Amino acid sequence: MLKKIIYQAAVLLLILPSIAMANIHHGANDVFELLVYKSPSCGCCKKWITHLENQGFQLRTKDFHNLSDIKNEYGISPNLRSCHTAVTENGFVFEGHVPSKFIKRFLLEEHPKAIGLSVPAMPVGSPGMEVAEQFMPYTVFIIYQDGSYEPYAKVESYESQFD
Repeated sequence: MLKKIIYQAAVLLLILPSIAMANIHHGANDVFELLVYKSPSCGCCKKWITHLENQGFQLRTKDFHNLSDIKNEYGISPNLRSCHTAVTENGFVFEGHVPSKFIKRFLLEEHPKAIGLSVPAMPVGSPGMEVAEQFMPYTVFIIYQDGSYEPYAKVESYESQFD
């Protein structure tokens, strides 16, 4: 009987670190991975991807001519849609030209009822939508599992999009 208890304790000691590590959240220096669904001909999507890669994100892309099914699958309502959809391994979605700064912040926080963030439409001056010196203030929305959403961040200047 004592052997069995010692054996069970040893097994538990061996697997506890694995269990503990599985519950650790992203740290400030972690690599973030996203799968980006986009149109093969969209130049702004490519620019947004470059923005994220320059900030240390690891990206894979899948080209689609019609992204509606993808957006429906991930619960992105029509009023929150943009031209591309990025998804984490855990199923969080980032719709449109969300700056990397807000994606990182979101992934480092706890959001048990959220599915992700969205920048609806294609605001001029957002990452990937740069046009000379033009900038249009915009809102980054947090999207919840029940379909509701609310402002997550207000972007009032070009510079405020970046760390």
